Amino acid sequence: MSGSSDEFSGRLGLIFATIGAAIGTGNIWRFPRMVGANGGGSFLVPWLIFLFLWSIPLVIAEFAMGKRSRTGTVGTFRIFNGPKFAWMGLWTAWISTAIGFYYAVVTGWCINYFQTALRGGLGSDVDTTEVWNNFLQAPGEVVMFQALAVVITMGAIWKGAKAIEKVNVILMVSLFVLLFSALFLAFIMDLSDGTLDGFVYMFSIQPEYLVQPETWINGLSQSAWSCSAGMGMAITYSVYMRKDEDTTLNAATMCLANNSISIIAGLTVMMAVFSVVDDPLSAVSGGSSAITFLVLPEVFAQAPGGPFVQLAMVAMFFLALSFAALTSMISTVELCVRNFVDHGVDREKAVGFTSIAIFLFGIPSAATWILVDDSTGVAFPQFLEVQDHIWGYGLMFSGLFIAFAIWKYGWLRYKVWQAQNGVGGFSFRDYLDHGVSSFRDDFINTGDNDWWIGKWWDYILYLGFPLMFVTLMGSFFIDLLATVEDPWNPTNPKGITIILIFWGITAGLFMSMNRLMLVNRVVPTGNSGFPLCLLTQEYILEPRPLFRNVPDGAEVPIDTLPGGIDPYIVKVGESPPDPTPQNFGVHHANVMDAEIA
Repeated sequence: MSGSSDEFSGRLGLIFATIGAAIGTGNIWRFPRMVGANGGGSFLVPWLIFLFLWSIPLVIAEFAMGKRSRTGTVGTFRIFNGPKFAWMGLWTAWISTAIGFYYAVVTGWCINYFQTALRGGLGSDVDTTEVWNNFLQAPGEVVMFQALAVVITMGAIWKGAKAIEKVNVILMVSLFVLLFSALFLAFIMDLSDGTLDGFVYMFSIQPEYLVQPETWINGLSQSAWSCSAGMGMAITYSVYMRKDEDTTLNAATMCLANNSISIIAGLTVMMAVFSVVDDPLSAVSGGSSAITFLVLPEVFAQAPGGPFVQLAMVAMFFLALSFAALTSMISTVELCVRNFVDHGVDREKAVGFTSIAIFLFGIPSAATWILVDDSTGVAFPQFLEVQDHIWGYGLMFSGLFIAFAIWKYGWLRYKVWQAQNGVGGFSFRDYLDHGVSSFRDDFINTGDNDWWIGKWWDYILYLGFPLMFVTLMGSFFIDLLATVEDPWNPTNPKGITIILIFWGITAGLFMSMNRLMLVNRVVPTGNSGFPLCLLTQEYILEPRPLFRNVPDGAEVPIDTLPGGIDPYIVKVGESPPDPTPQNFGVHHANVMDAEIA
């Protein structure tokens, strides 16, 4: 593969790109709903705690892994976990891409509502339910705005890191300005009755909510999804880090900025709703689509200052929402594209067919299975909601795979230390000193970090993370059992069986692809082409090269990692060895020996 390495121009570009990836529609429509449904300020307590127990530690790990591997998710797991586990990186890439299928549709909704607001189509005399239903039940219109979202995203990432950086800086600065302007107007609205009750509710702690497990589980889930922790996004963007870039401070900055935007958006929505709605908690804690596209236009249409201020309020909100959605779309598509580029595909081609695939696979979410709720008369996209139901919690496994990489590296380094020092058996003390701390010592506290990470990080990743993962997944399935009628029926779109079927088929397919497609490539030897040659057994396997994006002067060793001695993992611009059967046999044996050692 020819060409040179790509990188961000500096820390500011990296931070804006990662903040843009983390900040999405969930900050602006899901967060206020969580605050309203879980006791206002009471919800902020677990949400902030899990910021430091889940999101920041996991994002630190992602930055450290991507900076060392200099590849996307498939390559990172191939290097860190060994060639047998490259499929974990494919799972991470797939989950993000599968979410992107329908997220492009949601982004299109936001863009449509912005242009509708500009045209005065969301004024005080408009039935917002009718506007929503008419739009959702017009598949051609929905698909058109979905396509617009994909085209904008494609244009933003076409030229690589520098373009991604510029677009994110523009969108994020604009988002900050828009949200602060909307916050100021919402503050005026809330102050107009002399109570500031929306502001007070946002920060008032109600102790009874803190003893409810649901509050803590919702706080954990909101923190995990909102910061994109474990999503592979930080792995992808850290590929473009400069050689001396700090991983720890950048991770903390990204997560804290993400939470700050959530607070600003939450305050804006809360104060606006409390100022004009008779039953604000019911309005805020309703379905995510309901509050965003049905309630908020009605709320902003009652803003003081006349029609101009009202139009400005609703237009600013939906433009901000569109920008937040687009920056998340950019990271979603780039995560997929990076994996293709790592394996030798030209960037322009990878951007092109990834964008086309996201558009085509998103059409069912945009245009099929649009139903109407009998009780409310509000249309909703059943197919899209089923996709979110299936893949939303799949992100948790991506985080678990990252933790697995850390656990595995610690165990391998402990075994190496034992071999070097002639120590047998197992000593927990030695394991803590020479195994558990290895990842942190070798990949995080490298001397480039402004924020030194202590043993607390080890405790979180080795003990806290598995506990939080089991709690979150367990609560999810228990809630389904308790609230969903006939949850084991495979035809139930909201049940458990449909999730397990899709997860199982996908994981099984990716594991089977690991040897044939991810680490190697199939070369037909007979008359049958691919994939028929798999049935006739007329093929040989050649090792698949992996190209690392290593900027000048940023080369660091990867030979202590399970997949790091693979001769077919090379820097961009270098040529891998000739993939003869003899070379492949030696390569395969060496990699396996290294993993065992």
